[in-house]
Amino acid sequence: MALDWNRIGSSTPQQLVRPRDIFAALPNKPWSYLRQEQGEALEGWFARKDDRDVVIKQNTGGGKTVVGLLIAQSTINEGVGKAVYLAPDTYLAARVREEAARLGLATAQRHDDPSFLAERAILVTTFEKLINGQSLFGVVGGRHAPIDLGVVVVDDAHAALARTEGQFRLTIPFGHDAFIELFDLFADDLLQQNRKACLDISHGDVTAVVRVPFWAWADKQNEVWDILHPYAAARDDAFKFAWPLIADCLRLCTVMVSCRGIQIQPPCPPIDKIPSFVGARRRVYLTATLSDDSVLVTNLKADPKNLENVVTPGSAADLGDRLVLAPVQHNPNLSDDAVRQLAKQFSLGDRNGDGQPKARPVNVVVLVPSTAQANKWRRLADRIHYVNDLERGVAELRAGHVGLVVLVNKYDGIDLPGEACELLVIDGIPRPLTNAEQREAAALTDSPTHRARDVQRIEQGMGRGVRDVNDHCAVLLLGAGLARAVHDRAWLDLFSPATRAQLGLSLDVALQVAGAGLDGIRTALTVCLNRDPQWVQRSKFKLASVLYNDTGAVRPEAVAAREAFDLAVAGQTSQAADRLQKAINGLTDPALRGWVREQKAGYLHFTDAALAQQQLGAAIRENAMVLHPAVGVDVRKLRPAAVQARAAAEYLGATYADGTSLVLGLRVVLDDVVWDNDLTDQSEAAWEKLGQHLGFDSMRPERLYGTGPDNLWTLSATRHAVFELKTGVELDCEGIAKKDADQLRGSVQWNAEKNPEATNVPVMLHPVDVLDTKAIAVPDMRVITPAKLTELKTAVEDFATALAQGITLWADEQAVAQQLTFHRLTGDRIIPAYSVPVRRPK
Repeated sequence: MALDWNRIGSSTPQQLVRPRDIFAALPNKPWSYLRQEQGEALEGWFARKDDRDVVIKQNTGGGKTVVGLLIAQSTINEGVGKAVYLAPDTYLAARVREEAARLGLATAQRHDDPSFLAERAILVTTFEKLINGQSLFGVVGGRHAPIDLGVVVVDDAHAALARTEGQFRLTIPFGHDAFIELFDLFADDLLQQNRKACLDISHGDVTAVVRVPFWAWADKQNEVWDILHPYAAARDDAFKFAWPLIADCLRLCTVMVSCRGIQIQPPCPPIDKIPSFVGARRRVYLTATLSDDSVLVTNLKADPKNLENVVTPGSAADLGDRLVLAPVQHNPNLSDDAVRQLAKQFSLGDRNGDGQPKARPVNVVVLVPSTAQANKWRRLADRIHYVNDLERGVAELRAGHVGLVVLVNKYDGIDLPGEACELLVIDGIPRPLTNAEQREAAALTDSPTHRARDVQRIEQGMGRGVRDVNDHCAVLLLGAGLARAVHDRAWLDLFSPATRAQLGLSLDVALQVAGAGLDGIRTALTVCLNRDPQWVQRSKFKLASVLYNDTGAVRPEAVAAREAFDLAVAGQTSQAADRLQKAINGLTDPALRGWVREQKAGYLHFTDAALAQQQLGAAIRENAMVLHPAVGVDVRKLRPAAVQARAAAEYLGATYADGTSLVLGLRVVLDDVVWDNDLTDQSEAAWEKLGQHLGFDSMRPERLYGTGPDNLWTLSATRHAVFELKTGVELDCEGIAKKDADQLRGSVQWNAEKNPEATNVPVMLHPVDVLDTKAIAVPDMRVITPAKLTELKTAVEDFATALAQGITLWADEQAVAQQLTFHRLTGDRIIPAYSVPVRRPK
């Protein structure tokens, strides 16, 4: 047997602990030198290697994998302990092992690999392998002894954080015996919170979500344990991975009910259940887009003091070349469909749109958040890939020209370098998928916290096509929501410094071509794709002086949430409530303050139930999306719309700083009113905002009080529009169902009782204007059909565009009144103009 001399006498000497020295000593490394930004990041870590938690931020394509592997090897060489490198999924873990092999670093795939246990190899695995209730690395009270670790390197920390919450969430599927038993146990409590949502759940409405009141959950713990423990003891598939992690803090959990299942989740992941992770001497988080470091504290219990500063390269110029355009930002009349057609033409090499492919065809990759959005591309797409066939799709793109490829709900964790993706289109932001995330998103819609999460998702998506400092990619952002994100300062400031620099340069280009419509976009994209020397020079120059932000961003209320949860787990619920109150005292955002008050009330209940209900009453006055107190909520009287134009002008003037923001803001509202069964709550929230933009007192009684109509507008001092939105009904339905007509009738009766002085105008948004044979019409009922909704959206867009033509014209009562009248948006005309009378079946 011949000896492999590469494995004899050439291993990295034990005394080499500085990562740069380790790299220099590697005998078979594929390149001679580390890139400058890699070296700077490694030196920054080495200076702080004794800090337990260290965040390293580099731009996408900055070589984080090599940095993480060398840190792991350094820890092994120093004798600190075993090294684990955690990738987001098995596909990326395989890529990390390939990179390690190129460097000549030994890796292992299993926790029981002798080379890993002997600290001769880096274990490369996934986050889920370490963090789960049956972890082979050990769980407190479990069968496996904990494995002592020296360092845990968490790659793509943003993706790991999302997975953490999932690992600590017990999901009991709809139809499971435990679901039925729990639903029956809390039926009355759920009905008290939201009767309509409970009925919707029973009818299979996927958007209906209700939280079990914390007092009901806490007070019925004996019954809950009697229901759940037998399934956990039997190692039921739904229970075996999450139950061991959350059982000890079950009484503190948030419980959400929907037709998909019951989700039971602690306020913060009890990460102490995984001693290998919590006890690791070093924890290193690699990230490109984590603008808010707070989640490292709430989810992984990182030390906030360690996060005050992050490790970065000396310059942020390690990002490849990107042109980022949001067509609707400068051309509000451009339709998304026209841009979709343009993207298809570029994939064919038809860059001027004349039907003749004269240029080099490019791979166009489209990121969409859902199947519904993917369907808008179906006739244009050469491929549509979901997560389960993503690896094959990515390999095909990297192998050569494919055309236009749509990736569904995958905004991170994929590498598309070079010609694999030269034109990237982002068509929508991924929305929360879990019940708890949906509820939090609804409660904090306009808060900085929610904006930061959306910006992170956008930046993750934009990084897919630029994987190296020498790489390039043009990016198109479709829709008003994405256009607002790269226009509004409140959003822009949340992007990374290098991305902000590229957005500024792209804006210079966009302003020059804004008046040329699609042809202007074609020109700008061609400049980037053809690597025009003038563009490349300016792009490199723009990034050269950009510096990373080396200060960590940790929100005080996030630190308070983690500390409060740990106190509550230890039985100190009163101290937990006090800790949250300190955070509340420093909050200026009412919605966020109300949200944290609800958390405080949950802890208060264990020592003073009456005081907890008082706290919840204070919370709902600041945030209507929190739990309704057990004593109910007083119904707020609608303000009479005495002067609609004045109310609209005041609202618009306070909301928008410039005309572009006005146009984009209203477009975002209108885009959110869609015929989609998964987005009915989004549509109802947008309808409320639409009313506010038009000067009506607008509210959501069903959301506020658990009963009443979806929406209510004051058209005048004596007329109220009572809305039921059926945007989740199939567009090809045959008629308005009896239950929907009955629901509208009940809403009219509710408002008649609460506001007896007003005349009610019953209105339903529905795909058809004809009643089902069994349905009984509500007197004077009108229907906003898809055609009428389109007319209304057009009128509102024209209203905004007209007001945007003058400086602060939208804040002038007289100008607003003129446009409201012209576009038939006044209280006396809007319903007759943009709805039709309901028809009885023939």
